[in-house]
Amino acid sequence: MGKLYDRADIYDLIENESRFDMFKSHWENILRGRNIHTLLDVSIGSGSATLQLAELGVQLSGSDLSENMLANCRKKAAARGYDMELKCCDFRKVAEHFDGPFDCVASTGNSLPYVRNEDALMALEQMDSLVRPSGYLYFEIRNWDKILSQKPRFLPYAPFFDGDVRINLTQIWDYNGDGSITFNLLYVFERERRFFQKEVFEEHYFPIKKQLLLNKLGGMGYCEMDVQVYPSQIQGVAVDDADWYCVIAKKQG
Repeated sequence: MGKLYDRADIYDLIENESRFDMFKSHWENILRGRNIHTLLDVSIGSGSATLQLAELGVQLSGSDLSENMLANCRKKAAARGYDMELKCCDFRKVAEHFDGPFDCVASTGNSLPYVRNEDALMALEQMDSLVRPSGYLYFEIRNWDKILSQKPRFLPYAPFFDGDVRINLTQIWDYNGDGSITFNLLYVFERERRFFQKEVFEEHYFPIKKQLLLNKLGGMGYCEMDVQVYPSQIQGVAVDDADWYCVIAKKQG
């Protein structure tokens, strides 16, 4: 079974200007009151959740393990006239590829749980080494505490469209004996009420609890830890009840 990140063409089908604006509003909230002019996203992917920063005047850099995703990111950045540095590397070794320091180092998407908990904490250390004094470390992530408590099996998405093609996406989650979770992603393509294509992908995650991440930030000397629902403009939902959350923490000067 293939990996979705090897098919950036399919991964980006869900994107549209409305989603771009949604992520832009999120970043406006995160930037407000914070001195952030340079940002490195160590899991930028195709840039769908981060390119908005360039429009907000932030000098954006990025890395990802997938060259296919970075290729799409370069295309989208060029189309919008953004000048940015992109490198293909593992976020557990990102400090070997960038000089820094940055005002903020981020991991967007649900990227940290792609590796085991100890490696995710190692990635945070690598990120920290590139943050300037009084700068920020940021990440966004699925609410694994909630997932482990409720153990949902199916996650259907609202249909989206590529021209006259309707795309139906459903995730089916398998809970493995070693504590990891396999996400099976089923894409069904439909035209004129007829299915004509099916794509199935498999992604493997290692759930990581919020307190473990916050404890690691505290141990590295971070303070002012701001935990919000993600995207941050969602109203009326407590962090513990949200499907996703994000954290931005300030490094001691």
